[in-house]
Amino acid sequence: MKTATHVARILLGLVFFIAGINVFLQIIPMPPMPPAAARVVGGLASSGYFFPLLGAVEALTGAALLARRFVPLALVVLAPLILNICLIHLFLAPAGLPLASVLLALELFLAWSYRAAFAPLLRARDDDTQVRSGTMASSVAR
Repeated sequence: MKTATHVARILLGLVFFIAGINVFLQIIPMPPMPPAAARVVGGLASSGYFFPLLGAVEALTGAALLARRFVPLALVVLAPLILNICLIHLFLAPAGLPLASVLLALELFLAWSYRAAFAPLLRARDDDTQVRSGTMASSVAR
């Protein structure tokens, strides 16, 4: 299980690190897109800020995964990006759906592997006794 988690983390990290760097260096050419997908991408590009921000986020989260630093945080940040990648390919550019499915599978596998880090976020209720006693405040202050 450790080896599979290591391989999945490296693969996901490489994909996003390279994709993020590619926004700035344009090493890998963008394949042609169907018209509907091209309109979405064109709209995002017209904002002027979206793709540089996306590239920076992808490169930083990819680097975090590769360096095995802040992995749960990187997975949380990547989750909406991967969901959007999957939805774009599902509805607008189906040719990329196999790669999008692999990214989703890697993300879900890693989220499961790091589930202990997400357990406090998934509690339905907060434990008020920690907040009142100062335990939570003192751990936040560190």
